[in-house]
Amino acid sequence: MTSNSPAGSQFLSLHLLETLVAVLPVRDENGSPKSIVYGGAERHMITSQARRRAERVHARDRANAGVGSLAGRSTGTRTREWALLTGRELEETHGWDREEAIRTARAVIEATGLKFGELSKKTVANLTKVLLFAPSDAGKRIAAHIQEEAEELRSWTEEYLAAQAAAAKKSKKGGRKPADTGTGEGDEPVEDAAADSKLPPLPPLPSGTRAAVLTALAPRDAIDIALYGRFLAEIADSPNVDGAVQSSHAFTVHEAEQVDDFYAAADDAKLDRKKNALDFLDAADDAGAGMTGYQSLITGTFYRHAVLDRVRLRNNLRAAGMSIEEAEEASVAAEEEFVNAFVDAFPEAKRNSTASTGSLPALVLAFEGERPYNYAAAFQTPIDERPPTKDENGGDGPAGPAAVRRLLEHHAFVSARRPDIVSGRVLTYDPQIAKLLTTLGDLGATPVTTAKELTA
Repeated sequence: MTSNSPAGSQFLSLHLLETLVAVLPVRDENGSPKSIVYGGAERHMITSQARRRAERVHARDRANAGVGSLAGRSTGTRTREWALLTGRELEETHGWDREEAIRTARAVIEATGLKFGELSKKTVANLTKVLLFAPSDAGKRIAAHIQEEAEELRSWTEEYLAAQAAAAKKSKKGGRKPADTGTGEGDEPVEDAAADSKLPPLPPLPSGTRAAVLTALAPRDAIDIALYGRFLAEIADSPNVDGAVQSSHAFTVHEAEQVDDFYAAADDAKLDRKKNALDFLDAADDAGAGMTGYQSLITGTFYRHAVLDRVRLRNNLRAAGMSIEEAEEASVAAEEEFVNAFVDAFPEAKRNSTASTGSLPALVLAFEGERPYNYAAAFQTPIDERPPTKDENGGDGPAGPAAVRRLLEHHAFVSARRPDIVSGRVLTYDPQIAKLLTTLGDLGATPVTTAKELTA
């Protein structure tokens, strides 16, 4: 497709510094904070996956609530529960029996090419094996088509399930797996193909129904799919989207600072007995706390970066069927909301016990360019938070202000050598940083007071 270039530069680069205290936004498989080694020092890390989900959900919730520049526009849902969502729509809107609705929805979606969990395992039987990012109304659209073709699809479903059961029975008896019922690109070894071909074939899904399901699951005009992309390998003829947003992992600009916090949870009933002198009641244990344990918490100033490819965003929306004018209007709205989410959204892990989602960035730097620019190199040498002194033995001082100075010095140095970098803007929510900005030399950016002004 020919690039539909926006006015101005192709890439919007965003750089952010934020100071977090006693939080745990992401954890590894052992419940410990994630970390990387950079510049010879261990740093705490908040993964881009956690940030991207927080941003995507933030923008989607605002759009669904009628707030922000994407109010009323279509967004996506990433889930394994499309059969359940479709079945619920058949039941609640079209009056189907719940069991029949889910059974039919699962069969239709499975025959389209998506693999499901084993029928014998109730917890996963109606869940796809992979998460599928599709427009939020996909279940409603699939249900509407099933309702329109109810007579044909009810008959087909019974035939499909009977053939599937027969294939499973014969496969179990012969020690073979049933043939792939999806796109024909299964993962069975080549030498097993002859054996599998002897299993009874499953009746194909009516072509009109398969087309309707693929249309419902296609990215269409879901803005967040155009922004963040999606990949679906199971259905070869379902379009994938190369997202317009690139995101880096956030990392601390100084060495990792972690504390293993011991906690004790009180048992209300036990304390009530003691308070009311009822210790004589038969109780298993009146001594000590109700529960104790440890949790790891991290503190630090983090650098994170993202870039928006404006041309890719417009091309994604054009590929979804929008006209040039519609894609331009939607892209401008999407850029504004993306920047807002980049500034405001935060992963919600431990939010109630750490109030982490209330954090505001110390500094946001935005600028345009003809290529992406990542300034992680500014922090390859970890910031030394010891107080500065007149000799060389002193440190950089507090990490927040030191990181701001280092980032803006790095930006001014680079932008003087890269003529494509234009329209730099800088935003702070910290009054101390605002004072610091007035003392620095060339910022390579213009101070602004709202996130909306970060977009050109």
